[in-house]
Amino acid sequence: MESIGTLNNQVASVMKPNEGKMSTKQGSEAQQSFATWLNDAIKDVNNKQVESTIATERMARGEDIDLHDVMITSQKASVALQTTVEVRNKAMESYKEIMRMQV
Repeated sequence: MESIGTLNNQVASVMKPNEGKMSTKQGSEAQQSFATWLNDAIKDVNNKQVESTIATERMARGEDIDLHDVMITSQKASVALQTTVEVRNKAMESYKEIMRMQV
């Protein structure tokens, strides 16, 4: 396996000067895009949790709702939440790894 330094040198030799550098404007646009995507994803998970709660409450009140619909809604919410937690865990691991890197 090649070292990271060797790989960086190979990438740098292929790239033109300043081609790989991101301007401040591009960086802030990328941050805004990521923030928007993250907010949308979290809102989607929250909506699934709310839908699951509503379906469960409807079933508990004896309203006309099928048990399998309640279970499917509940599982969708559960999977969405588990996925979100795992993505968060991976992001935290990546952040910690970056912070341990020596410059």
